[in-house]
Amino acid sequence: MNATDRRAIVIGGSLAGLFTGTLLRSIGWQVDIYERSPHLLDSRGGGIVLQLDVIEAFQRAGILQDKLGVMAQERYYLKRDGSIQRMPMHQTLTSWNLLYASMRRQFPDEHYHQGKCLSEIEQNGNQVTAIFVDGTRETGDLLVGADGPNSTIRQLLLPNYTPQYAGYVGYRGLVDEWELDRETAAIFTERFVFFQFPNSHILQYVIPGENESLVPGERRFNWVWYVNYDETTELPYILTDKHGKRRDFSIPPGLIAPSVEQEMRSYANRVLVTPFQKLVAATKEPFVQAILDLGVPQMTFDRIALLGDAAFIPRPHTAASTSKLEFRLNHEKRPSTAELITDLPKG
Repeated sequence: MNATDRRAIVIGGSLAGLFTGTLLRSIGWQVDIYERSPHLLDSRGGGIVLQLDVIEAFQRAGILQDKLGVMAQERYYLKRDGSIQRMPMHQTLTSWNLLYASMRRQFPDEHYHQGKCLSEIEQNGNQVTAIFVDGTRETGDLLVGADGPNSTIRQLLLPNYTPQYAGYVGYRGLVDEWELDRETAAIFTERFVFFQFPNSHILQYVIPGENESLVPGERRFNWVWYVNYDETTELPYILTDKHGKRRDFSIPPGLIAPSVEQEMRSYANRVLVTPFQKLVAATKEPFVQAILDLGVPQMTFDRIALLGDAAFIPRPHTAASTSKLEFRLNHEKRPSTAELITDLPKG
């Protein structure tokens, strides 16, 4: 079978699904992506530190982009006494929106399907079929589960493996450059900045702004603050949104309950150093996500593969999660998406 005769069905249209789809298309596969949300995806997670795997995927897919983010020249570690520890380090800081939009423009609209919720999967010899809630069926040579922490495919294949709360959450926020006073902005701009204290730390870096802008003054300060909460007595309160709905893992911008937001802001004023206090105060719509752990014993099941958060959820400390090594239960290194695709069945 020629590569152009092979068809892949990708479940999940976020970053993992788009990376997989663009890589498969780059080696000749026919690919259709099916995303459960009927709406445009936007602003999921805010900032991302660019890793070599992302650059490799873009290069393989032929995605041309002059700049993929903001270049940080050094790291700052802020101290309680007002002093700063400096560390030279060059890193490219980008955003979920820039990566998603760049790949989404590359992927053909007619092969990206929204509002498609998977219900069942069937395998028959060299083919695999996805069955959707609306009754439609799609058959191909490969099915990729890139449908996130709540992966339907993982639940069907490995029902005993679910994300586990790690004991703390990440409060997050985005602030337009022009909304922060000059003195504070001067500390945060073109730097990866941290403040560490017992059982917690907060970090910040500049990312592309609205419409993927990299123009100074039009970018955004992105921050993440890790705070411990008990899973039984505190987490349900934190993850109940302003409408009283209990969320599984996160609450998006604009939906945090007012009491939770006020308590977070008051806590920030008590424990953070002044620059980070000002950054949190300038944030109009903070959001929060529970930090999770997940690892599956296998990623391939004949013609089905699990990728991204559907398979593994590494903790995102210092925004370095995608560069960490994850291990299978037998201590073998987790393969990259590129390695999995290279090792696909040949017809």
